[in-house]
Amino acid sequence: MENKGVTASWLTELKRKNELATIASSYLHLEQKGRRFWACCPFHNEKTPSFSINNDDGIYYCFGCKESGDVIKFVQKLENVDFMDAVKILADKVGMEIPEFQTSDKRKEGQKKKERLLSVLDYSYKHYMDNLYGKDAKVAQDYIKSRKFTRRELEDFKIGFSKDWNDLVNYLKSKGFSDDEMLEAGVCAKKNNHLFDVLAGRLIFPIFNAFNECIGFSARALEKTDFAKYKNTAETAVFQKGKVVFGINLLKAQKQQQLVKNVILVEGQMDVIAMHKGGFKSAVACMGTALTKDHISELKRYSDQILLCFDGDSAGVKATVRAIDMWREENVNLKVVKLSGGKDPDEILNTLGKEKLQEMIDNAIPYMQYLIDYHKSRYNLESPEEKGKFVKDVLAEIKKLGSPTLYEPYLEIIRDLSKIPLDVLRRDINSSEAKTKFVFKETSVVQTANSSVDEKAQKYILSCLLHKREIVDKRLDYGRILEGYEKYLEIINKNMPLSSIFDIDGASEDAYLMELVNFNFAEFEKDEERYFKECIWRIAEQRLKKFQAEYNEKYRSCEDLEQRAEIARKLGKLALQLKNKSLEEFYVRR
Repeated sequence: MENKGVTASWLTELKRKNELATIASSYLHLEQKGRRFWACCPFHNEKTPSFSINNDDGIYYCFGCKESGDVIKFVQKLENVDFMDAVKILADKVGMEIPEFQTSDKRKEGQKKKERLLSVLDYSYKHYMDNLYGKDAKVAQDYIKSRKFTRRELEDFKIGFSKDWNDLVNYLKSKGFSDDEMLEAGVCAKKNNHLFDVLAGRLIFPIFNAFNECIGFSARALEKTDFAKYKNTAETAVFQKGKVVFGINLLKAQKQQQLVKNVILVEGQMDVIAMHKGGFKSAVACMGTALTKDHISELKRYSDQILLCFDGDSAGVKATVRAIDMWREENVNLKVVKLSGGKDPDEILNTLGKEKLQEMIDNAIPYMQYLIDYHKSRYNLESPEEKGKFVKDVLAEIKKLGSPTLYEPYLEIIRDLSKIPLDVLRRDINSSEAKTKFVFKETSVVQTANSSVDEKAQKYILSCLLHKREIVDKRLDYGRILEGYEKYLEIINKNMPLSSIFDIDGASEDAYLMELVNFNFAEFEKDEERYFKECIWRIAEQRLKKFQAEYNEKYRSCEDLEQRAEIARKLGKLALQLKNKSLEEFYVRR
């Protein structure tokens, strides 16, 4: 783990001037209880506050989703920016200048390039918006009327129009942008040494990140064409489709104003716009690509209630099944909105109205029920052979739930559909292979019971060291006691403030280190000195017994009488230390 490129002293000063509770209060409603501040967690959906801010140490921790960090990480997460961008936001707030000498030439060059690309895109979307209201934009205006877009949708989504092949090129050149910058931003291409607008003649949908920066475009053809109806700008340094969520900037704005009850994931940007027009403001979409882990990580920040609302046609069903596979391992409440008649959300709104769509959303079903219905539709349950395939496929899905307690309700549904007795279904799902694995786990727990106690003791000792608890015995060499924990002891020995740990590259991804940082001492406070001593002896005793075993082996294999006598002396000393519970062997050697 290494520091992230800015001096520790400068970062400490930045955090001192940007008190965590003060920064958090601009995003959250905080209540102070004792020395801590509490709020509903901004990283998962909850009604009872479990998000705790320790202002003294400058760190936060959520007892619900286990998120933790310092003021920099808080801004990173809330603003969806990287470390240095979060540092810049905080530095700007308090008028601190980021030291140039700490920023590498490569990073400065990359940052400058990124700013220029974003500037090209910013000028482009605003120019496209202006075009939409011109006399030569009738084809775009007619299409907007046919879709019944209001001024609100046009402004919220910054919809625009590209007039022709040359208009944008000429405009950007007038603003001082080079050919290379236009090409790198993805808004233009070159053919026969001639630069042209790649979205010419199309209705323009700017794509924004959560920081409300335009990063690319999607565009719809308005007249018959041999090319694709929808076209996205090429991937660039700021636009990667596998990471982009259309409408994320509006979702974030909603989250900052009020609780987001759920995130509704639809298929395309037209569906997002239609949903917003109908009052469903938490609708978003992936950018014409399959759902990715990056999309999931982004969306989980806004709610733990996820509704899949894909089109009701066969392609939409397949996309739903794929999305379920991606989401099911996440700690979210995942449901599926079943749209009737093979329609998409836009069609439902236009033909049946928003009340009907609201009813469908209210009746969203758990994802496992959707999978059962999906597999049922694929087979003829009157056929014994196909019924067997149906049961096999569904049991495989149920197994992924990972707990017999969760299996049972769905096994009852399968019983009712297949007429196969429950005990047979239970036997099938608890196959001999699964039973073997379960027994092995039970055996492993028994065999490692002592080591799990040791691990608890080691974690407590390390936490006390990290938090500088007064009960720590400073005479001891903890490096000799805590074998295998060198990297954590190295951090502890730096004697840095707790919040500075988050400045180390990779620190917040180290789950064990985060457990130490957020260790709850409450259950040990009544007699923590005695408990600390017990933990120390627990580990020291194991180490002394290990030394004893090593010396016994040496004694058995040694033929030199003098050496055997020396080994016997050491064995006697170890035996006495074990008898008296002496820690002499682990005192700091001077």
